[in-house]
Amino acid sequence: MKVLIVYAHPEPSSFCAALKDAAVEAIREGGHDAIVSDLYAEGFNPVAGRHDFLDAADTKRFHYQNEQLHAARTSGFADEIVREQARVAAADAIVFLFPLWWGGPPAILKGWIDRVLAYGFAYVDGRRFDSGLFQSKRSLLCVTTGGTPARFTAEGVYGEIDKVLWPIQRLTLDYMGLAAEEPFVCYAAPRVEPEVRASYLQTFSDRLITMLGKGPTAGPQETAPLLAEPGAWTRQA
Repeated sequence: MKVLIVYAHPEPSSFCAALKDAAVEAIREGGHDAIVSDLYAEGFNPVAGRHDFLDAADTKRFHYQNEQLHAARTSGFADEIVREQARVAAADAIVFLFPLWWGGPPAILKGWIDRVLAYGFAYVDGRRFDSGLFQSKRSLLCVTTGGTPARFTAEGVYGEIDKVLWPIQRLTLDYMGLAAEEPFVCYAAPRVEPEVRASYLQTFSDRLITMLGKGPTAGPQETAPLLAEPGAWTRQA
C-alpha cells in the first residue's frame, strides 16, 4: 500500500518528527511505500486565494469554492496544489501527524486542508460521508498534546479528546468518505518520561502496521481527477 504522511511541525528535533520518522520506517519495513508532505520543510503556503488557480471562472467576483470546481474541471490548480493532490490521489492511506495547538491543528495544516482537499477533487455535491469520494482510502490522525490524559476527559478542563478532534476527524476525514481509524494521541508528549515516549513510538508503529494489514478498503474505487506526478512514490532517503 502507498501511505501519504501529511506532517505539520516546524522543528526537526520535536517528538512529532520522531513519530514521523518511526512511521516511515515501520511502513517501509512492512513492505509498503511512504511519502511525506513535510509542510514546513517544503514551505507550503496555507493561505488560500486567487493564486491557487491558473485562471478564473469569474474575474469579477471571487468565490473560492466555485474557482476550485473550475480548476478541477480544467486542470487549473497552481503547481503546489497539483503536487499535493497527486500525492493524495495516489495514496491508499493518509496519515495526518501534528501537534494540538489551541485545540486544533497548526494553521499550516488547516491551510493544506482548505487548499488541497478542494471542491471538485475531494468532495462534490451528493458525495460526502458514506458516499464520499475517498471510500477506498484509509486514514489515521496522530496527535501530540501538551496536556495530560486527565485534562482531555468529560471532567477535565479541555473536554473529551473526541470532541476536541471532531472538526478534523468527523468534518474532514469522515466527510470525504475516508475509512478513518481511531485517532492515536500522545498525551503530554513534552513532559513524559523517555520510556513513555518510546512506548508511544512503538505503539504508533504497531497501529500503522495493523491498519495497513487490513489492505485496501471495500469502498468503491473512484477515478481521481489527477494522476500522481512521475516519481511521486520514489523512496526518499
